[in-house]
Amino acid sequence: MPPSTNKKGEFALHNREMTKDAIRASFQMNLQYTLSKDQYTATMHDNFWALSIAVRDRIVERWIKTQQSYHKKNLRRVYYLSMEFLIGRLMGNNIYNLGIEKQATEALDDLGLDVESVREQEVDAGLGNGGLGRLAACFLDSMASLGMPAHGYGIRYDYGIFNQKIKDGFQVESPDEWLHSGTPWEFARPENTVTVHYYGQTHTDYDNKGKA
Repeated sequence: MPPSTNKKGEFALHNREMTKDAIRASFQMNLQYTLSKDQYTATMHDNFWALSIAVRDRIVERWIKTQQSYHKKNLRRVYYLSMEFLIGRLMGNNIYNLGIEKQATEALDDLGLDVESVREQEVDAGLGNGGLGRLAACFLDSMASLGMPAHGYGIRYDYGIFNQKIKDGFQVESPDEWLHSGTPWEFARPENTVTVHYYGQTHTDYDNKGKA
């Protein structure tokens, strides 16, 4: 199904609009032009990305306006530094905070998709392993709710703590590769990267059985 168009043959709906039709059009355009997929080749994970980008576009526009407002007013900002930020899965929160739960559900219904099944494709961001990370995330939520200009700074871990399964009565651990398929909620800034050097020397020791 092609994106909705108006009588002039132009895209009828801008990314900023929150209507069902606008979200459906964004979803379809993301699937085709960003992911290069159609209804025959798209996986459920592709559908998750297409909807995430549609939601993200609406957040980004507001985020930029907010930052411009902070600069114009020369406001002081809070910078929250933490080793962990357990922010959880973001699609549901972002849809809720934008107030488009009904519109997103109906947009996917029109395409024969279930929004809950799409949401289930997202994995938790492995940016911590305990109470510290959850507390830090709650502080950021609270500051956002209060309208306080604030940023969270942490470490972008490639792996979370671990995945756990019980097999034959024993715990079996496996790596939490939460970034295996990427995440739609981040923007890379390679122009701002710096090299961090680790000095010293590395030595390998062996036990009496020859094991390192």
